[in-house]
Amino acid sequence: MSTPTADAGPAGAPSPTAESQPPRPSEARSVSARLFARPETGTVVAAVAIFAFFFAIAEPFRTFDSFATVLYASSTIGIVAVGVALLMIGGEFDLSSGVAVTTSALTAALVTYQLSLNMWVGVVLSLAMALLVGFINGWLVVRTGIPSFLITLSMFFILRGANIGVTKGLTGTVATDNASELDGFASAHALFASDIPLGFMTVKITVLWWIVLAAAGSWILFRTRLGNWIFAAGGNAASARAVGVPVNKVKIGLFMGVGFVGWILGMHILFNFSSVQSGLGVGNELIYIVAAVVGGCLLTGGFGSAIGAALGAFILGMTTQGIVFAGFDPNWFFTFLGAMLLLAVVLNLYIKNYASTRK
Repeated sequence: MSTPTADAGPAGAPSPTAESQPPRPSEARSVSARLFARPETGTVVAAVAIFAFFFAIAEPFRTFDSFATVLYASSTIGIVAVGVALLMIGGEFDLSSGVAVTTSALTAALVTYQLSLNMWVGVVLSLAMALLVGFINGWLVVRTGIPSFLITLSMFFILRGANIGVTKGLTGTVATDNASELDGFASAHALFASDIPLGFMTVKITVLWWIVLAAAGSWILFRTRLGNWIFAAGGNAASARAVGVPVNKVKIGLFMGVGFVGWILGMHILFNFSSVQSGLGVGNELIYIVAAVVGGCLLTGGFGSAIGAALGAFILGMTTQGIVFAGFDPNWFFTFLGAMLLLAVVLNLYIKNYASTRK
């Protein structure tokens, strides 16, 4: 049976009015359905609720100086969380990201101090090291088919041991020497660890890095073909390959992206404190993953956003500092962290199911 169309109507019949035409699919969806389809919707609600909570109960939380501290804590999580979020959307994890940050900082500090080089030489060499670690992670995952959980867990132990072993072998202690007197330190400090006065408060430059990376990640995901490939690789890798998506290259590139953002944070640690403790970073990889999940990224891949991960980092930053400002026992932080992760997973699942059924 044929389906009547507007062109098939009787001659001389009035053409269909705009009111009689069926709405296009994008118009047919309600505003609420489109809103709930956004990965970061639940995160925005949670961020507002947590901000209001600490604003109400903690007087120090209401000052601009305290808010600058919250932004700094959030940025040190959010810089890496953006890269981790893109990797998760692409269907993979990186459990070595926490210690890889320290590896970048140690590489720059040890090479320049031990060889008396300009600080920028160490900066460039540490970037090469960070990208190499990411490439090895990605290459092993796509070539062996072993889950990224196991590959990057192995890299975590390798880097953790190397960080301590090499540092102690070269310096005799578990920390690097003070690098503040080396050539190039001041200019590198300006790029990675300077302050930005805003008049009413002063923020660390890491806040600017955090915002720029979140914006760049969003642009890649939603405005470029690479973004489509990332969603396709994480959603269904086999189907993506069938339509020509270079899944292996995308995944390797995402692992190298995590190395890049980890290098930025590593440079901040080095130039902010002048020296690096070799045991830093252990456990931070879980913080980055929690930020991405709280921000709406699914653990199964194929869904999420960079802005959501940045907001997830903001929630963690508010929580860590808000607990202190409110006078709570900081030993309860990981209890809050676990509760937020569980709540985020349940909320994201509910929102995804709601958005897929609501018209």
